[in-house]
Amino acid sequence: MRKLQFLALAVLSAAALTAIDSLTGGAVLLAAEGGGQQAGPELGSILPLWSIVPFAGILLSIAIFPLVAPDLWHHHFPKISAAWALLFAVPFMIAYGGEAWHEILHIYLVDYIPFIILLWGLYTVSGGILVRGKMKGTPVVNTTFLLIGTVIASWVGTTGAAMLLIRPIIRSNKERQNKVHIIVFFIFLVANIGGSLTPLGDPPLFLGFLHGVSFFWTMKLLPMMSFVAVILLVLFFVVDTVLYKKEPPSGAAAQDGEQEKIKIVGLYNMIFLLGIIGSVLMSGTVHLGEVNIGGVQMDVQSLLRDVLIVVMGLLSLKFTPSVLRKENEFSWFPIQEVAYLFAGIFMTIIPALAILRAGEHGALAFLVMAVKEPHHYFWVTGILSSFLDNAPTYLTFFNSALGQLLPGVPEAVAVPDLMTTHKVFLEAISCGAVFMGANTYIGNAPNFMVRSIAEESGIKMPSFFGYMLYSGGILLPLFFIVALVFF
Repeated sequence: MRKLQFLALAVLSAAALTAIDSLTGGAVLLAAEGGGQQAGPELGSILPLWSIVPFAGILLSIAIFPLVAPDLWHHHFPKISAAWALLFAVPFMIAYGGEAWHEILHIYLVDYIPFIILLWGLYTVSGGILVRGKMKGTPVVNTTFLLIGTVIASWVGTTGAAMLLIRPIIRSNKERQNKVHIIVFFIFLVANIGGSLTPLGDPPLFLGFLHGVSFFWTMKLLPMMSFVAVILLVLFFVVDTVLYKKEPPSGAAAQDGEQEKIKIVGLYNMIFLLGIIGSVLMSGTVHLGEVNIGGVQMDVQSLLRDVLIVVMGLLSLKFTPSVLRKENEFSWFPIQEVAYLFAGIFMTIIPALAILRAGEHGALAFLVMAVKEPHHYFWVTGILSSFLDNAPTYLTFFNSALGQLLPGVPEAVAVPDLMTTHKVFLEAISCGAVFMGANTYIGNAPNFMVRSIAEESGIKMPSFFGYMLYSGGILLPLFFIVALVFF
């Protein structure tokens, strides 16, 4: 069986290579001498649109396998992720040689590894903070949880807020039978929309900060964020109240006993959490030089940030008693699942991002050229951020707006103008990238982790497409109103 699987993979890789070779004339493009900069639009202008098929394949695998073959998926999802990654990587490296190797090395060194290190650090540290005590999972309590998570997400990051609060809200609703909607709204608000107000909240905004957007400029998104958050919180309270009243005696009525005093244990982990936040801020505010790793230029401050985050996580592991983590139902599976799946996603996403970077010279020129008005930027940035990495998608349309509105103006001069004279464009790009990460499980990394933790706790979460029925029915109409009112 394994031999057949390997043979099938080899045949698919060979077929992909043959097709790429026929479209590119067998070109083997070597990386530019000095190779320190990320490849420009040249590669994206050559790659055909169907080169994103492996990316579509891994997304469909995430969506379909848990439904049709749950046991196979649970035991072999790392292999399936690796298979799609190899299906793209093997022909890509053979056809494009050094430039392909540079692109792969770049996306893992600059994007994937720091991404996983940050998630690991936040997951590890927050897993050492335990909220003890018995809380009733009433609509008021649950709405309060969501409100608190939404407020703090911009300051400790969507991942930090989600990992701090997901276990307490699950424990509060342990006796409830109807609780899937609680986790879905938690993903909407805490894991995504709440991170709109500072560069610490969500990666796209931090990327904007690195490119000259002032730290507190994102507070201008408060009207949009408040509009969406208030509507979702009110809607959640209504839905949760209706479902709470329908709970059988083993559900809502079982929670009518005495409440235990709430006590937070492991608060010293907040020191490590602040250390992680400080490390991220440091990497965006100081410049310590660059080093070349395999032809990829890496900022020293970014490497230092990653080292400090790992140190914070290790300190949390050292000083937090294992019995506390056990009581917190802490396990490594959610972060492992994200690491395995996103390793494949980051590999297969290379052609999609390269084509977008190519702009009018790439296979998606029709899409890039059609983006003119603020509401165009909101929808295109948002929809692509639902399925692609929202940070590079944000940067693509951030640069597109600069090119459209301020052609030929240096970035240092253009960005302040974009923040003032043309601020509605930057608001649209920012809101699209952050808000619509809630549209799918892969739109933002905390989504996947929250789902995994909920399933570990026995909550049967919706499938990939099932979740999109929730987001499509609730979020998309709300986003249409946001586009009409603000953009």
